[in-house]
Amino acid sequence: MSLVNLLVVIALFQYVFFAARVGWARGKYAVPAPATTGNPIFERHYRVQSNTLEMLILLIPAVWIASAYWNPLFIAAMLAVYIVGRQVYYVAYIEDPKKRSIGFGLTLMPILLLLVAGLGGAAWAMIQTGI
Repeated sequence: MSLVNLLVVIALFQYVFFAARVGWARGKYAVPAPATTGNPIFERHYRVQSNTLEMLILLIPAVWIASAYWNPLFIAAMLAVYIVGRQVYYVAYIEDPKKRSIGFGLTLMPILLLLVAGLGGAAWAMIQTGI
């Protein structure tokens, strides 16, 4: 389980990095707070950070629930794919938002698998206990 926890922390630090890049882009492209528009490159950084937050809201509970029922190596593998997917998404989206699909797929796929794993584990546990 320590590996799972480590990878969750890495995913959170990745989000902190993306948020820091928004701050950097704000300064570089002269987009004063609280504005969220004004320069296309800044807006790309902002969307990566926002979309990552949207994914984390799904990822962390999915990890928590699936971890109760499945092997930690499976959970860790899904987290690793998510982290790599987010990095691919970040690089592609900053370059050209039309290129984000592979990174988005590598982000969403492990989240969906973890959700299904959590659902299946919970259902199986209910069947086993008669609840």
